[in-house]
Amino acid sequence: MSRPPTFTPPPCARARVLRTERGDFAVLDAAPRTAAHSTALLLPGYTGSKEDFIALLEPLADAGFRVLTVDGRGQYETEGPDDQKAYAQAELARDVLAQAAALDDASPTGGIHLLGHSLGGQIARAAVLLDAAPFRSLTLMSSGPAEISMDQQKKAQLLCDALGRWTMDDVWQAMRALDPPQDADTGDGEDLRRRWMRHNPAQLIATGAQLAAEPDRVAELAALPLPVHVVSGELDDVWPVALFDDMAQRLGARRAVIGGAEHSPNTARPLETAAALAAFWRSL
Repeated sequence: MSRPPTFTPPPCARARVLRTERGDFAVLDAAPRTAAHSTALLLPGYTGSKEDFIALLEPLADAGFRVLTVDGRGQYETEGPDDQKAYAQAELARDVLAQAAALDDASPTGGIHLLGHSLGGQIARAAVLLDAAPFRSLTLMSSGPAEISMDQQKKAQLLCDALGRWTMDDVWQAMRALDPPQDADTGDGEDLRRRWMRHNPAQLIATGAQLAAEPDRVAELAALPLPVHVVSGELDDVWPVALFDDMAQRLGARRAVIGGAEHSPNTARPLETAAALAAFWRSL
């Protein structure tokens, strides 16, 4: 899971609720000091939340962008039902379109830059394949062309099996035994635990299964007249980096590799990641 350096938003951002025709979503909304160049909507990955992008907010706002990071349904501070069918990828994609529609009146002209990290990238891809019209660009950050690696599929299956039998707290304790707290964990991991406990297990089970069975939809995406940016760290244990390179080539996409980062360049190298994103968005 991504480990944000803090769960406290910077001064340029505020936590609020984004009200849409498909329900309410918890967001962090960061605004630049002057008129925004454009707006970016950022979707977090599996087990993550809007806070995974918190270190990007200030540098992107300083670069002139309005940025909203969102908890999807069943993630952290956004409520979700206990029915796994509610987390089908098409449903999550329609949520993204509803979020974009809710932003439309307040957004500068030129559309919305959509970014998804890991699982969020595959949801973002599904959204633009349903309707690309609201979006100016798509960034796939550490999000591969199809299913996750075999090792990660096994881990996802173990997690889903555990969630079907144990409480969220039991699963958390087991995960921490396998992956002890790191110095970077805010509050000695208490913020991460609080986030985990507020995830809906139905969302985790449903989306974990999606990651393990996602088909390759690169050709469909390449057929859209939408600029695409493929961003990753120089290492990745969820998808091989070579798959990102190949996907970018198949898409005719801009490619950025963030040195010193692995699966979460947004938390490991936020300044370098923000610079790469701002350069891409400004180029459009």
